[in-house]
Amino acid sequence: MLDKVCTDTNIMTVAPLNHAMPLRGPDISYDVHTTTESFKQLQQWVAEYGDVFPITQKTRKGPGLFVNDPDVIKHILIKNNKNYIKGVGFERVKMLLGNGIIVSDGAFWRRQRRMIQPAFGRDVIAELSKLVEQLNQVFLTRWQMLARENACIDITEETNDLALQIILHSLFSDDVKTIYEQNDGNPFAILTDDSARDLKLAVKFRGLSRIVGDIITQRRQSKAERMDFVSLFMAARDKDTGEPMSDKELIDEVMTLIVAGSETSATTLNWVWYSLAKHPEVLARAQQEVDQASYTESPGFEHIEELPYLRQVVEEVLRIYPPVWLFTRKALAQDEVNGLTIAPGTDIFISPYFMHRHPRYWPQPEKFDPSRFSEEASKAQHKTAYIPFSAGPRRCIGDFFAIVENQLHFGLMLRHLTMEYVEDHPIELAPEVNLRTRYPITMRLHTRK
Repeated sequence: MLDKVCTDTNIMTVAPLNHAMPLRGPDISYDVHTTTESFKQLQQWVAEYGDVFPITQKTRKGPGLFVNDPDVIKHILIKNNKNYIKGVGFERVKMLLGNGIIVSDGAFWRRQRRMIQPAFGRDVIAELSKLVEQLNQVFLTRWQMLARENACIDITEETNDLALQIILHSLFSDDVKTIYEQNDGNPFAILTDDSARDLKLAVKFRGLSRIVGDIITQRRQSKAERMDFVSLFMAARDKDTGEPMSDKELIDEVMTLIVAGSETSATTLNWVWYSLAKHPEVLARAQQEVDQASYTESPGFEHIEELPYLRQVVEEVLRIYPPVWLFTRKALAQDEVNGLTIAPGTDIFISPYFMHRHPRYWPQPEKFDPSRFSEEASKAQHKTAYIPFSAGPRRCIGDFFAIVENQLHFGLMLRHLTMEYVEDHPIELAPEVNLRTRYPITMRLHTRK
């Protein structure tokens, strides 16, 4: 095992369940949250009750149901997704993000999703990749200097900073400099400086929406053209009415993207560096691929097809350490799947973390093995046994950008640097809103010969 939270590798019931039989579940009342306590409780119950089990909720109305069966997950997220809306826990996220596409539902969500989707097309990501290249080069220059001094770095802090800068530049492009100048630094750094995701932080973060509003106002008055997410969102039109987003809607989507686009990417970058340092054979193969690629210095979007193994490494990290380890849905009407009856109002709990460790779908689930995601192996996978970005219509809109961001980062860094893991803290999971490390990860930098 690579972490201290889960130490039992035999955590799943391997025999298929007959959902037509009465389901066994815990005999206590309990409200599941995105906390370490709930993580440990679910871990115990998954081992005891298997793939699907009821949860009697303590304070919430309606029954609860934990689902760790990919066929049932496919039904809920894809086949009959219209019967399921966002579930419990999103009210806390809404305080932080407003009514962006992560938390909105129904007709409003569909409208927003349609308007935003073109901004995440391949051509746009190719253009924004140039910004990612530039920011990676800045970090490489500083890391090379530190490597010559045999220095150590807090890779958790570094990747937090890098991911936040990438999403801010992708949103605001050249306006980032103005934001920093007018606020004596990066005002959005509160997200990296404070790991708490409570009401206090939500109030501080929502206060920054005035900055986004000012940028939107200035751009409405300017004729300057930019290729960034804010400009694309402002130019988007509802296909039915021809109307643009209101300022409130724009602000909510931008604030959503700042958090979602930085925190999940930072978490993944952090875990990839750790995984490479702990698996020298994987690192050596990744470096070989990078060395043989056709680019001279820094990979661009046009080179990502030359880095398939790097993609496999990232996908395996997302399997073992999915940034969003738990999400929820709520049933609108009664439903039935594979003999399982789901009552109206049922809160559904789905955990990519536990789904990705199911031994029926992932042999030796605790083993770090990027070959699981080779082209041939991927064909044999159950598609909803792997859900780091969720699935169906509400699959993460930025999934492709996230993978490209990682390929560009490691495609550059691994040509020039190696990082050695310094064991100054135990590697322990912090399963809260995102699956972070409890303690920062320290790395010693080495220049490659």
